[in-house]
Amino acid sequence: MNTLELAGHGPVIPVIVINQLADAVPMARALVEGGVKVLEVTLRTPVALQCMEAIAREVPEAILGAGTVRSVADAKAALNAGCKFAVSPGYTSEIGRACREMGLPLLPGTATGSEVMQANADGYFFLKFFPAMQAGGIPMLKALAGPFTDVVFCPTGGITLETAPQFLALPNVKVCGGSWLTPADAVKAGDWARITQLAKEAAALRAA
Repeated sequence: MNTLELAGHGPVIPVIVINQLADAVPMARALVEGGVKVLEVTLRTPVALQCMEAIAREVPEAILGAGTVRSVADAKAALNAGCKFAVSPGYTSEIGRACREMGLPLLPGTATGSEVMQANADGYFFLKFFPAMQAGGIPMLKALAGPFTDVVFCPTGGITLETAPQFLALPNVKVCGGSWLTPADAVKAGDWARITQLAKEAAALRAA
């Protein structure tokens, strides 16, 4: 799989933090039911890998990826847990090469022109733009479009249901990442119907 294929499944990739293993499968099912198949589960909690294993086993229709991949060890663990792709908050050639060697498609994080060039040098042209709002948002993406005509982005970080269409309207944006699909209060309450509704709204987004 080429990571660019992920964009074909919908305009938003949820960025998911799971604190309780018991929440993993019902959350994934709620998102898929709402039309969101591509799920990025971040390696930010002690149970993250167990959650990935559970989702890969119990929700096979989901396209599961690991977020917050910061090392080769993270990438290997994600692959072993059943992930189909990896997302990193930044980029190093070591991670880029390792993911390629192990056959794990990588969506590398970038925030500056130099980082984009480094990822390009290693063969990556579909990049995460992170943290999107703090790194310059829409004006920065428009600026990057000038010198990097062959690069497309998945902006992530601070984007909301309301602002996502503005990002998706940019020619160099194929999909955006968002944490709003799995709000902590809904997860804590086990309000999976709300998460399904949020997924439906995200799946229906179009460029502004």
